[in-house]
Amino acid sequence: MTGSLSTGNTSKRLLVRVGIAAMMSLALVSCGKKGRPKADLAASQVTTIGVNSYLWRASLDALSFMPLLQADSAGGVIVTDWYANPANPAERMKVTVTILDQDLRADALRIAASRQVMQNGGWVDATVQAATVQRLEDVILTKARDLRRSAIGG
Repeated sequence: MTGSLSTGNTSKRLLVRVGIAAMMSLALVSCGKKGRPKADLAASQVTTIGVNSYLWRASLDALSFMPLLQADSAGGVIVTDWYANPANPAERMKVTVTILDQDLRADALRIAASRQVMQNGGWVDATVQAATVQRLEDVILTKARDLRRSAIGG
């Protein structure tokens, strides 16, 4: 019985020593830093999510009138549900925006759109004009640049 008590105490002492050694290591690591680095808000990679935050916010803003099915900030994917303009209920659109990079660049944005029209009581796939996708891309990129400009105070 005495042997099992001393083994238990030895284990506790070992755990305490390991804990103290770990805390001392952390303290030594933090000693080498000379203050916090200053954030550069103008940097193209300002993000606390998986993708460029300006493109992300601009995309959400541009699509805010459509119902969202998925918004994955880590993967940079926004998927809307079907949206029919009340002025034209016989036509509906669905959009997928993918942000591919942490940089604020035009090629970091991919947009895919689907369109359907009502025919004989059912929805039928229809072509989406390339200009429609291009206009949406332009809106998002312009908004993202404006967000960046306002963040840096310029």
